[in-house]
Amino acid sequence: MNIVWTHFPLHPETPEEGVTLEELFAGRNVDRQASQARMRGLMAQEGLPYGERTKTYNSRLAQELGKWADTQPNGAGIHDALFRAYFVDGQNIGNVDTLVAIAEGLGLSGAEARQVLAQRHFKDAVDADWQRSSTFGITGVPTFVANGRGVVGAQPYEVLERLMEVAGVPPRR
Repeated sequence: MNIVWTHFPLHPETPEEGVTLEELFAGRNVDRQASQARMRGLMAQEGLPYGERTKTYNSRLAQELGKWADTQPNGAGIHDALFRAYFVDGQNIGNVDTLVAIAEGLGLSGAEARQVLAQRHFKDAVDADWQRSSTFGITGVPTFVANGRGVVGAQPYEVLERLMEVAGVPPRR
């Protein structure tokens, strides 16, 4: 089984400097503390780190960086590094300098990452992902799809395992 990352335009209107979560959820009747407690619990169950985010940032350039990193030797780690930067460390993943530092931390070329972001080499690829997400009817992240079946949202391991079973994906041994 191959993992293919498909990017999704979650709050693409967010400015580079980000917005507070209070601003983002204003008027939406969302209990942020309960939502974060749920996520913290799910992450803890899986042994994954999770921080206290107070802002959201535009992820478009991070998505373009991810597409580029997928073409680089040893670039697959970018997705975990971006997750950690955003959800654990609260970093601004809409900021080019932050993204270049993340790439360099994985041993990728900072100069090449900066050029890719400045010249938007992977803009069309991310646009295609956004269209693919729309075609699939995806409305939230993360969404996991296997052989035409899917689940939305952070899920316990057992739910993802069941998705793979139902989709006919053989277990890895």
